[in-house]
Amino acid sequence: MNKKIQVIKYILSDLFAAAIAWTLFYIYRKVYIEPEKFHKIVPVIFDKKFFLALFLIPAVWLLIYYLTGTYKNIYRKSRLKEVGQTLLLSIIGVLAIFFTLLLDDEVLSYKDYYQSILVLLVLHFTLTASLRFILSSITNYRIHQRFIGFNTLLVGSNENALNLYNEIEGQEKSSGNKFIGFVHIDNKNGFSSELTKSIPHLGELGDLKRIIIEKEIEEVIIAIESSEHENIGKIVNELDYQGILIKVIPDMYDILSGSVKMTAIFGAPLIVISREIMPVWEQSVKRIFDVFISLFVLIVFSWVYAILAISVKISSKGPVFYSHERIGWHGKPFFIHKFRSMYIDAEKSGPALSSKHDPRITPLGVFLRKVRLDEFPQFYNVLIGDMSVVGPRPERQFFIDQIVMKAPHYKHLHKVRPGITSWGQVKYGYAENVDEMIERLKYDIIYIENMSIGVDLKILIYTVLIVMQGRGK
Repeated sequence: MNKKIQVIKYILSDLFAAAIAWTLFYIYRKVYIEPEKFHKIVPVIFDKKFFLALFLIPAVWLLIYYLTGTYKNIYRKSRLKEVGQTLLLSIIGVLAIFFTLLLDDEVLSYKDYYQSILVLLVLHFTLTASLRFILSSITNYRIHQRFIGFNTLLVGSNENALNLYNEIEGQEKSSGNKFIGFVHIDNKNGFSSELTKSIPHLGELGDLKRIIIEKEIEEVIIAIESSEHENIGKIVNELDYQGILIKVIPDMYDILSGSVKMTAIFGAPLIVISREIMPVWEQSVKRIFDVFISLFVLIVFSWVYAILAISVKISSKGPVFYSHERIGWHGKPFFIHKFRSMYIDAEKSGPALSSKHDPRITPLGVFLRKVRLDEFPQFYNVLIGDMSVVGPRPERQFFIDQIVMKAPHYKHLHKVRPGITSWGQVKYGYAENVDEMIERLKYDIIYIENMSIGVDLKILIYTVLIVMQGRGK
């Protein structure tokens, strides 16, 4: 499966539908609306204004679709639901076009306005929905016929797991699950010998993260026994930040907390654990906001970068930038960039957190940390998608291992992109030890559970105040 190609197909389809709909609408106005107004035949001329609109309007439609998550989970689309969403977005988009482009047009009567809206809506919706329906039908057919599928890991090895596997595999039309293997719980193999005849035994619960990465798992189905229910929290906690779809057998519903959505997968009804933190449109707006702010800072304040780089270079020996591996979104490592605020070889004795009167910090570094200017290079991390402007601060694996021993829920931070600033950073500042990191953790957890554009703006305002007042810890 190539998701990028499928997304491109949808984008080209939507562009084509929007362009054809606008062209037909333009012809309709020239043939039916304008002759009534001018009392004469109006020739259909494709002028510069037409071609400008032909370029801009499909682009606006694509932006609307992107912001509402149309191109997310491109292989998991319900055709009926997609038709409904397309109709709703078509109504919103056509009304927006009417009030911005068409309302000022002179018409013979207001009835012409209503006709124009209806014609544009019918043209755009019919073309867009039809092309999407064709693409979705082709995809569904390929899934049903097992030409494509989602790499699926089965968690469990006893009777429930065996029965569920046989039921899904025995379906005449595939639900898209391509079983890569299974893992067992607490060394209880049970029916493992039966399952092994059909799919590989990949390990146990502690191997989940490694298996998911190595086998490129997209979906996990939890099918454990009642006697193994004490492990459900551990399993969900381990999977929660991996960015994969989690499903469980229905009789486990009463032991799960959080928002769940019931769905039927042909002959095997399963519960989908929904872990969406923000609506899709807010996630899209947050990412657009991140890119805009990053480009603005990197371009407008390029002179500040130059001054800081020169200052760091002449203040002490060593490189201008400090780059180090951190753990980010979905537990993936990335390299964070800062202006160097410590002397070289500051961690020759091993990883260590900085303290209030840390002798490893240079005199310039003390200033940079107070006003948070050492974090400026991270706008590049935001631009390339490793980080967000607002989000929990990323940590090194060395300290994460220590934190998780005392606070296993730390892994929830990996559900979102780490940030340059966060509520924990604003409230607590830099942590000097693992206990302080755990203390700061509760603020970041609360932030994740209440994420919104409004909350991000509040945190940014307080961050700016801290920078201006030099109150950084």
